[in-house]
Amino acid sequence: MTEDERYMARCLALARQAWGRTSPNPLVGSVVVREGQVVGEGFHPQAGQPHAEVFALRQAREQAQGATLYVNLEPCNHHGRTPPCTEAILQAGIRRVVVGVIDPDPRVAGSGIARLQQAGIEVTVGVLEKECRELNEAFFHRVRTGRAFGILKYAMTLDGKIASATGDSLWVTGPESRQWVYRLRSGCDAVITGGNTVRRDNPSLTTHGVTAHSPLRVVLSRSLGLPLDAKVWQVDDQQRTLLITPPQMAPLPPVIKQLQALGVEWLPLDPCDPITVSHALAQRGCNAVLWECGGRLAAPAIRQGAVQKVIAFIAPKLIGGEAAPTPVGDLGLTQMQQAIPLERCQWEAVGQDWVVQGYLPADSVP
Repeated sequence: MTEDERYMARCLALARQAWGRTSPNPLVGSVVVREGQVVGEGFHPQAGQPHAEVFALRQAREQAQGATLYVNLEPCNHHGRTPPCTEAILQAGIRRVVVGVIDPDPRVAGSGIARLQQAGIEVTVGVLEKECRELNEAFFHRVRTGRAFGILKYAMTLDGKIASATGDSLWVTGPESRQWVYRLRSGCDAVITGGNTVRRDNPSLTTHGVTAHSPLRVVLSRSLGLPLDAKVWQVDDQQRTLLITPPQMAPLPPVIKQLQALGVEWLPLDPCDPITVSHALAQRGCNAVLWECGGRLAAPAIRQGAVQKVIAFIAPKLIGGEAAPTPVGDLGLTQMQQAIPLERCQWEAVGQDWVVQGYLPADSVP
């Protein structure tokens, strides 16, 4: 590993400290190095707060003069909630800037690098670019498509069942896998489920105290046959819930009024389908959303392109049952040659379970 790569790896480690808390902004870390010594570090903690470069320069103070600044994402060059980072870099007297990857945001998109170069600063781009891009894959996807980055997560038995024929699903996987999921939720901006899952499983969809951050809980329902005592309706300052339904005729159905009285937000969408939901959540600043739903909702989410990544937990047990539900419903595929192959797959043992992660091909929508 080169010196530039080592300091860029440190930027990535710093950026991850704010995992799940920066949206709609990306995860960014920065390091200032002078004469082979780190003199300043920082990361972007949340939207509205100073960017990583500013924190690193503040720590470096006068030692930033003539130093090298490392940052995993191109410095911004526009006035948003905070001033341009390029100006802070120029004022600090930085001699060289090393950037992991160019920012896809049209307000930046190379202009930050150009501004620094015009001022005579040496700029190196593309150090650990693959790793930098992967760290902010959800941000990149939202900026480029206008949709949230969708992760479909499910747990199933070795014979492909997410519950028994009677609907019982507690628990498919072991406690280590559940802790893994809680950490996954903490890095997402929203977790989406359907009304049927609320009725059948009564999930809380929180991080269960693993971190202080809990994602926005989103419930999609067409029938509105929703139990008022479900855990997902328990809201407070840290745990919020959004109910999405098709538009309703006046007067509003009693269940919507009752849920609003509990603090649940209601959003009517037409059409009320996964891709429209993905757009709506992106407009709310969500970068990454987690689909924790049954097969009937997972299938259209995949078909419509609302899912980009799949995380499947596989438990070494058999339940059987022709009527037992599976993780993905009808995709309209009738031949094995039509099966959607996952790309960039990874396997990992978690307790007694296995977790498989992979990405859907960009052209996978049937």
